Amino acid sequence: MSRTFIILGALFMFLGVGAGAFGAHGLSSYFAQFPELEATWETAVSYQIYHALSLLITAFLVEKYGDSSLPKWVGYLFTAGILLFSGSLYLLIFTRMGWFGAITPLGGLAFLSGWLLILIAAWRSR
Repeated sequence: MSRTFIILGALFMFLGVGAGAFGAHGLSSYFAQFPELEATWETAVSYQIYHALSLLITAFLVEKYGDSSLPKWVGYLFTAGILLFSGSLYLLIFTRMGWFGAITPLGGLAFLSGWLLILIAAWRSR
């Protein structure tokens, strides 16, 4: 399972770095037309990168706390969070359909839940 989270973390990091570069260079004319969307793009990329790194840390936690299912759930939640949070923001930016913004908080909730599970796993390991 830790291998899965390493692969997902590396994949999301690769895509996040690419998205950051694409936003800075490939979307400059798009953001000139819709300047309010540039900050949204940066938020989507930032949260994707933060949680891609977190998936790599999660792989370590799966190994360290292998007797607990909590770290695996952390990985699932961070993966869902990236897809829902960053994914919905990317879709909002490209479609300019505001209802995608209603999905974003679900990703944020997945991120928060993952961090809470890390806290619980660490607390229980005393």
